[in-house]
Amino acid sequence: MADLDHRASLVQSDPWVSWREFTPARIALGRVGASQPTDALLRFSMAHANARDAVYEPLDLAELLAQFEGLSECIAVKSRAADRAQYLRRPDFGRRLDAPSVERLRESQHHSFDLVIVIADGLSALAASRHAVPVIEALRASLAGWQIGPIVIAEQARVALGDEVGEILNARCVAILIGERPGLSSPDSLGIYLTWHPRIGRIDAERNCISNIRPAGLSYEHAATKLVALLEGAKRLGATGVNLKEDDGKTQRIR
Repeated sequence: MADLDHRASLVQSDPWVSWREFTPARIALGRVGASQPTDALLRFSMAHANARDAVYEPLDLAELLAQFEGLSECIAVKSRAADRAQYLRRPDFGRRLDAPSVERLRESQHHSFDLVIVIADGLSALAASRHAVPVIEALRASLAGWQIGPIVIAEQARVALGDEVGEILNARCVAILIGERPGLSSPDSLGIYLTWHPRIGRIDAERNCISNIRPAGLSYEHAATKLVALLEGAKRLGATGVNLKEDDGKTQRIR
């Protein structure tokens, strides 16, 4: 016990330590000589391991499908990336559907839709599994009158995969809910990318993004409110991306 007390006394605290209660950022860690305290180093190692695990954890497709049972038609698709290793090495494969998925979507295309929602694993399947369904539930009540297509659940997917999905299903707009690149304090952050008139070849400047959706970040309700505002603006202006600006819940076209 005396030895532990002695080692604890070697840690020099940071004068900003009280600020740590307001942020998960790694601030005011203190030091021991020229090094970090052991507990801070161990927490960093754990956070790094959680971020790596989030990248490699597979999407629980069966669980997602079960959550929508009886509520919405779902279509499961895959990108051209055969596995996670290829997905990480070849981003271009993650942007296009494989042949069976294309045929599956074409069989489901009976008429046009105002909006198609895609749930994608991206770089954090954990984010999609935890947060996509609550966001959609918060969104539904605000989209009365919109023709919404089937929910598409995509594995090994990048953002641009939504463009091909929306094009095949003849959607006016596609919103892809996708796991974002994990950070040391947020391994389960969800993003939404909205694209008007989706088609293969769209670029990122033609999308709007809502980021950091999770209980410790942007709430489901706030994310849904922002998405509805962007959807209404996109419908009115016929554009998303740099031409569509969000301003206190309203949207306007940049001229």
